[in-house]
Amino acid sequence: MPISPGFSHRLYPHLPAIAAHFGTPFHIYDEVGIRETGRQLQQAFAAIPSFHEYYAVKALPNPSVLKIMQDMGFGFDCSSITELLLVRDIGADGDAIMFTSNNTSAEDFLAAEANGGCILNLDDISLIDKVPHMPELICFRYNPGPRRSGNDIIGKPEEAKYGVSHEQIVEAYRRARARGAKRFGLHTMLASNELNYTYMVRTAAMLLELAESIGRELDIPFTFLNIGGGLGIPYTPDARPLDIVAMGKEITALFAGFQQRQGYSPALYMESGRYMTGPHGVLVTRAINRKEIYRTYIGVDACMNSLMRPALYGAYHHIEVLGKQEGPGLETVDVVGSLCENNDKFAIQRHLPRVTDGDLLIIQDTGAHGLAMGFNYNGKLRPKELLLRRDGSVALIRREETPEDYFATLRFEDKVLRL
Repeated sequence: MPISPGFSHRLYPHLPAIAAHFGTPFHIYDEVGIRETGRQLQQAFAAIPSFHEYYAVKALPNPSVLKIMQDMGFGFDCSSITELLLVRDIGADGDAIMFTSNNTSAEDFLAAEANGGCILNLDDISLIDKVPHMPELICFRYNPGPRRSGNDIIGKPEEAKYGVSHEQIVEAYRRARARGAKRFGLHTMLASNELNYTYMVRTAAMLLELAESIGRELDIPFTFLNIGGGLGIPYTPDARPLDIVAMGKEITALFAGFQQRQGYSPALYMESGRYMTGPHGVLVTRAINRKEIYRTYIGVDACMNSLMRPALYGAYHHIEVLGKQEGPGLETVDVVGSLCENNDKFAIQRHLPRVTDGDLLIIQDTGAHGLAMGFNYNGKLRPKELLLRRDGSVALIRREETPEDYFATLRFEDKVLRL
């Protein structure tokens, strides 16, 4: 959707100077907007005895942004050794980290155990015997199969590679307890970019019901329930935002009912990534070419290695041309990069004001799964990241890649296995 008025008012008047100083292309993130979304999320679930957000590091793995999350009291959802290293490098440890991986290796488990450990969220019942040392607190990711529907991005739960099946879930806790676990969490993740808040309410209800069922059978309470991430943002101009207030009220009521029936209330955990930072980032790129053949193509100095969602999913990202208002005189264009791939397009047959070389285009909602999904096909180098701070200053928080970075992994000592 169009950039929030607050973000545009803070950014647009200074964008020519920012682009001139740092050079294009770049992603830039809005600290004020991120903090406000975090405040709204905490407020929506304030009536639950214990609520904790674990920011999904995969969405925007930059230490400067992670420090903002940490300052708000959030933990971190990690799924790889590198993500663990990122959050530990800023001082996170123990229960401030949830490690949810799949096809987890022995090296992954050792990394999870290191430096104070973390909350281990197992994706497969077979992993119970592969954990080197069963922690006191253990969690399992639940996959309900055909009992629930997914959405277009994640797909049907029964076709997903994630989670412990309904038929396995009780046995998973029984076996973990036999290995020494004493406290238990329950997790699921069924949808991505979901804008219908009632879907998330049904997910919370499902976990609460399952926790009661497992609790009765095994006589165990649950320390927390984690409803996962998947909270959506309105990418298109006509989409309505997720109603986080209504979602909070209805889930809070469900937890209150659980407490009345069971005599205790588990904590509510969530691992939002896109919802927290997605709307608070934009990719700024400069028009460098105009090509008139069977269509009109606007060539820009970014390409899909900076933002691959449109090529990968056909995803829509709203685009504005700085200083040129939408209205009469719009033209239909494709906005494209320079990769040797025909799907290297940020927009297809989009109505935009007439673009000339040198114009700045603002590709919106790139604060999640933007640079994080970057790559180096064609030897293209990933761009820089900037942070628009609360005090109005702009800081470089990741430099652009250089040819030296690209060649670094090609410079190594000879290592040959002779057979």
